[in-house]
Amino acid sequence: MAIETITMPQLGESVTEGTISRWLVSPGDHVNKYDPIAEVMTDKVNAEIPSSFTGTIAQLKAGEDQTLAVGEVICTIEVAGTMNNQPNKSSDDPINNKSRAETNQSVAKSNMGARYSPAVLHLSQEHNIDLTSVKGTGAGGRITRKDIMKLVENGVGEQISSSERKEIQQSPISSPIEEQPTITHSPTFTSQTGDVEVPITPVRKAIAANMLRSKQEIPHAWMMMEVDATNLVVLREKEKQNFKQKEGYNLTYFAFFVKAVAQALKEYPQINSTWAGDKIVQRHDINLNIAVATEDSLFVPVIKHADEKSIKGIAREITELSHKVRSGTLKAEEMQGGTFTVNNTGSFGSVQSMGIINHPQAAILQVEAIVKRPVIIDGMIAVRDMVNLCLSLDHRVLDGYVCGKFLARVKEIVESMSSEKTSIY
Repeated sequence: MAIETITMPQLGESVTEGTISRWLVSPGDHVNKYDPIAEVMTDKVNAEIPSSFTGTIAQLKAGEDQTLAVGEVICTIEVAGTMNNQPNKSSDDPINNKSRAETNQSVAKSNMGARYSPAVLHLSQEHNIDLTSVKGTGAGGRITRKDIMKLVENGVGEQISSSERKEIQQSPISSPIEEQPTITHSPTFTSQTGDVEVPITPVRKAIAANMLRSKQEIPHAWMMMEVDATNLVVLREKEKQNFKQKEGYNLTYFAFFVKAVAQALKEYPQINSTWAGDKIVQRHDINLNIAVATEDSLFVPVIKHADEKSIKGIAREITELSHKVRSGTLKAEEMQGGTFTVNNTGSFGSVQSMGIINHPQAAILQVEAIVKRPVIIDGMIAVRDMVNLCLSLDHRVLDGYVCGKFLARVKEIVESMSSEKTSIY
């Protein structure tokens, strides 16, 4: 028999850690390869981790609600067979014993060097906690973020020396580009009579951490443009009933806007970019995240290659992805690869909003509610169906000039939609 390890997988782009929300197995349980063994929550998705082997669970290396970095061991499993096909040297071989001892020493030193994760270093500096005096509860005595947060909540924190602070700040693994941000705890709040305390779920914690990271790292700027959607309203009203009977799902306004955004992104690829520290990466594929909300969560599944899809195809994917989110069947891969986010804030009546950018993208577009408003056309007042498009942008990557041209192009595409010019299929 051989002991194999299962590690925390990377469940999305830029994901550096995951939290074990629930174990589906216990030590001694037999599992087959690809059987789910744990539910994991990240800032992008909830997913099940499958077993990489067939065998018996030997040891769970992490508890529920414990956060581990990508690549850390979460459990060990006993499998049939040997570790490899090469013959093992005798344990009595002094050369082999020396090599094993040197390897163990090297691994031990490596573990000590990696014990302080970027998040732990960030918190310890923020709260003046001397890490050398902290006893870790993680695997191998590793100090975890929960250990630091427990000290912070208990009011523990000692001033570290300037030399220690300088050494930590100069450490390569404490780079602010790589670290996973944490939620800064507010001062203790005392509930009053009649107040209702709602526990923070792991999903809500992940959403809060991701939003905080976006606001802390990205210098947000904002612009809005009015769009006359009267012709679009006429087109959709004409087609929606036959479309529903033929296809079995709704032809929503949002599908038209997503199509317009995808077309404009193809013409202005600068908007479809990512800040990468020492460079800006213009993404080749146009993969649009759409925001889908539940009662207590927000998910952003991806419409892949949206510029290659018809309005019908986009409407179908919006329907299918929304259903998966609300039924809890959305897969991790359906949340990955997004390059730009479109948010249908108009679905609940909003007419103006400032979206928080979906890190590490460069912009997010809020499509607001279509409302009838009086406007002046050729010197005369007319009632038109108007909609606001609100763009939040990363000012490190984008400037007002290109964003204004991009929004103007989306406006032009939407305003030119009609039965004669627009193909739904």
